[in-house]
Amino acid sequence: MRTGNDRRTARDSVVAAVLGVLLLGLAACTSSEADDRGGGDGAGNGGPVEVTITPEDGATGVATSGELEVTAEGGSLTGVTVTSDEGEEVPGELSEDGARWEPSEHLANGAEYTVEAVAENGDGEEETATSTFTTVEADATFTTNWNIPDESVTGVGMILSLTFDTPIENTEAVEDAVRISADPEVEVRGHWFGNQRLDFRPQEYWEPGTEVSVSFRLRGVEGAEGVYGTLHEDIGFTIGRSQISTVDVNTLTMDVVRDGETIRTLPVTTGAPGYDTWNGKMVITERLTETRMDGATVGYGGEYDIPDVPHAMRLSTSGTFIHGNYWSGSSTFGNVNASHGCIGLEDVQGAGDPSTPGAWFFENSLIGDVVEVVNSNDDIIAPDNGLSGWNMDWSDWGANE
Repeated sequence: MRTGNDRRTARDSVVAAVLGVLLLGLAACTSSEADDRGGGDGAGNGGPVEVTITPEDGATGVATSGELEVTAEGGSLTGVTVTSDEGEEVPGELSEDGARWEPSEHLANGAEYTVEAVAENGDGEEETATSTFTTVEADATFTTNWNIPDESVTGVGMILSLTFDTPIENTEAVEDAVRISADPEVEVRGHWFGNQRLDFRPQEYWEPGTEVSVSFRLRGVEGAEGVYGTLHEDIGFTIGRSQISTVDVNTLTMDVVRDGETIRTLPVTTGAPGYDTWNGKMVITERLTETRMDGATVGYGGEYDIPDVPHAMRLSTSGTFIHGNYWSGSSTFGNVNASHGCIGLEDVQGAGDPSTPGAWFFENSLIGDVVEVVNSNDDIIAPDNGLSGWNMDWSDWGANE
């Protein structure tokens, strides 16, 4: 995974394309010409510059990475352009001495590319070379899904989570193809949960106002033998204000802290004995004004089936929500643990009263806000249950087995 400005592609090293299909002959001096020019070592005393493009013109079955390279001997590359048959230019990186260029991302499968390279020696003499080749076809492809919409505003606890529809063997290559930069800069690491889920986060919660840019460059990445990615897309999201809400099971209250200040303390109900709410840091991943909750979907068949739960916000994949509750009496909240593991706030049926605690918290919450539960009799929630990776130490995050 690439993070920060040091991972940005070096587009300034790429010049405008002039398509060609012939490998141009390279000028070569005879020995007498070299003598007349004073030696001809290519370092500025009249020697020829030689440009080499790998793969050679007409090559087929070219690997999507590690094979394309342009070099100059006796001079420096002044421009390299690689263009696909669909007119898309491939970004690349030029070495400091100008002697070598390579692409900064994978090529697409089954695509034709044309390379034009221009180099110059110390006397200003130029050589141009071109090559056209075709990359290897994919035996199969893998699909990548992610959880953050482009241009969204999220809470400070947001974690970028990618899932793949097939097991990934080359996890390092796939992770490296997800390039994340942030302003202000912060280190962002990836962590694999198994071989089909990859999450990214910084060490601490995001700083409010951070602008995050993500470049998915999975197209042409071989995730497993013969199985290649197809995703080639850029997204961005913004971190909004900070809101961290702490639910204390001992006091049955929730302190809502906005940008470091407690803006409200709400009475809650949490899991009854035997149905205890998870401890730990959880992240809001879904907001539903009204939804059905059926105990059968989480292993509590026949215990409840409520068709119109108001102001529900998901905290875990396993079924933990913080939501409005209209079926328990007002005296429940702040006094009794009465739920099957969810966090309940007083509300009304129909979700139509904006003055209730359930409605207020719903309207004042973002996807990516953090809700932390303390003093419950249950364990700390697993880091892969929802976006609960904040419960994993930074020293362990990214230390994938």
